[in-house]
Amino acid sequence: MSLGKTWFTPKEAAAMFGIDRKLILEWVEEGLVRCERLDGEVVQINLDDLKLEVEALLKRS
Repeated sequence: MSLGKTWFTPKEAAAMFGIDRKLILEWVEEGLVRCERLDGEVVQINLDDLKLEVEALLKRS
């Protein structure tokens, strides 16, 4: 269980990791990163899931 904040907007998360917001949203649509939606729009993403995907991306590079 994480003690810190684990849900961020896609824009905030993109800035934190220096990756494109569009890539994050692709991972959301693929089911790799959990999200919360409001009126069909992704408003928050799970940072723990995103960290795993970024790590996997770096290993593939």
